[in-house]
Amino acid sequence: MRRAGTNLPKVGRYNQAVVLEQIQRADGTSRLEIAQKTGLTPQTVSGIVRRLLDEGTVREDGASRVSSAGKPRTTLRINADAGSAVGVHFDPTELACVVVDLLGRPLVTKRVPTPAGAEPAEVVAAMADLVEEVLTEAAVPRERILGLGLASPGPIDQEHGMVVAPPQLAHWARVPIKQMLGKATGLAVTLDNDSSAAAIGERWAGAGRSAANFAYFFIGTGIGGGLILNHQVHRGGSFNAAEFGHISVVPDGLQCYCGNRGCLETLVSPAAIVVETHRRLLAGVGSSLAERFRADPASVDRAAVRDALAAGDPLATAVFGQAAQHLATAVVNVVNVTDVDLVVFGGHGIRQVGELYVEAAREAVATRVMSRHIRVVDVTLSPLGADAAVVGAAALVLHTTYSPHLSALLSD
Repeated sequence: MRRAGTNLPKVGRYNQAVVLEQIQRADGTSRLEIAQKTGLTPQTVSGIVRRLLDEGTVREDGASRVSSAGKPRTTLRINADAGSAVGVHFDPTELACVVVDLLGRPLVTKRVPTPAGAEPAEVVAAMADLVEEVLTEAAVPRERILGLGLASPGPIDQEHGMVVAPPQLAHWARVPIKQMLGKATGLAVTLDNDSSAAAIGERWAGAGRSAANFAYFFIGTGIGGGLILNHQVHRGGSFNAAEFGHISVVPDGLQCYCGNRGCLETLVSPAAIVVETHRRLLAGVGSSLAERFRADPASVDRAAVRDALAAGDPLATAVFGQAAQHLATAVVNVVNVTDVDLVVFGGHGIRQVGELYVEAAREAVATRVMSRHIRVVDVTLSPLGADAAVVGAAALVLHTTYSPHLSALLSD
């Protein structure tokens, strides 16, 4: 699927975004190829490229290719050093910060524990200190910083830049975090929930770079999601779409804090893995973890269960296998509703079990999705790994700057 431009003068900035997107996604393309892929006239493309070259956002790398007609084509690429973006990922247990170039490639990344108690003012101060440290180490001049992206637990009130009572954070009822962080850092802040940010990171610098439509499952402390549809982030009416963690997978399952029962998050999150393991151990299921559990139940945490899985423990294998099947069911539901071409798994909660989850989901979409006889939906792990959310936070800035929505430009 191509992303078409328009030759209406009124939306020139949109056309520039379309051209930039083609150059960024192709990592080397010509003016003629851009015109062919976008539907813009060659004259329009040439004018836009000239402006981008003048401002330094795009460069000609000196390489030329010969077309079928024998005419050389100069290759265009994003000038990655022309600007940078800062990203902050706010997790209840950890703060991460990164500086990326225009291609979304990390220059410096740092992590610190989230302050105990997670009071808003204290957390924002810690974020600001981390931003300063990263910028100093990266030696990026302030004038080259396009802005700061903040990936935060949801739900998010986008209109007012607020975090609204996230379930795992006390004292966070309608906190104006966007304004607070902007004041503390002096940078323009773009706010989104961490799952949507991670999806944008995938679109900018990860597995979703060439996909027009894909679903992103963020498996961290909880389970979240992001949707890219026709190259645009689908946020929904309240800007909180793609809550994949609250798809009801087991109708008579555990009560979830959202009010639903049997949510994916109650079955697949790291905490859910521990709960299910403890339940089976209490029931007397044989396992190498049994003696450890009798001595100290708290020591049988997710890391212990994951290590047992790697060692071939039957209980751990069964617990993670069941979680993989629940995740696969949610994937089938999402694919049937959205008809995406790609599903990506990412987040720190998928470490060491990612291939197991991917294999289960691939089998499910190949045998249970309605469109399986038309085309095969791919399922893959994020190449961004544990950095998905923080790189995604920085990519919020790049996406807002260089991939704006047509309706937003028409309303200017």
